[in-house]
Formats: sequence, structure tokens, C-alpha cells
Amino acid sequence: VQLVESGPGLAKPSETLSLTCTVSGITFDAYNIGWFRQAPGKEREGISCISSSDGSAFYTDSIKGRFTISRDDAKNTVALQMNSLKPEDTAVYYCNALLAFAYFGTRESWGQGTQVTVSS
Repeated sequence: VQLVESGPGLAKPSETLSLTCTVSGITFDAYNIGWFRQAPGKEREGISCISSSDGSAFYTDSIKGRFTISRDDAKNTVALQMNSLKPEDTAVYYCNALLAFAYFGTRESWGQGTQVTVSS
């Protein structure tokens, strides 16, 4: 299984960035997929996920109303659009297949992640 996160790495506060997670080696449309992030000096945390069955989305309070998750099963990708970025969104962002929807236990080893820095 390969998980590859990508996206532009730098934004100013209030700007928008979009990240992409590309997954190979699994039956992609059968899996709930989650986005995680790890800020400097902090543990990795799950922030959003999307269901394999009906596309339902879950967001933690820290990003609710600002971030939007979506999936394209034809391309094996999950996107995370991040609006109204704040400096506290600065982190390395990861994706992974989940054990269950809205439960951030993960199925696979981690990819490299993609750095997002929000700074004026």
C-alpha cells in the first residue's frame, strides 16, 4: 500500500490551500480515508475523514467550517481543501485508511506527509 500526500506548502493567514492524498495498493472505494496532522512538538491527530459508503464527512472542531474533505474513487484520491488558514494549522499533513468511519485508528503504515506552513 502506498499513500502519497501532496500540495503547495506555504500560505498566508486567511488563504486557501488544497492537499491531495493518492492511494494505491488497496481497493480504494472500500475504505474510509482520514486526514491527520502533526504540528511541531505535538502528537499526530486525526482531523477529518470521509466514508467509503456514502461520502459522509467528519471534522474535528478545530477545522469544522474551514476545511472540506472529498474523494474521487475513479482516481483513488482524497482531497482536503483548507480555507481561512491560521498559523496554528501549520503542520505535516498525512492521510491513511481508517479502521472505521470517524474512528482514527489506521490500517496502513504512514506516508511521508506534506508540510503546510501558514505564516505572514
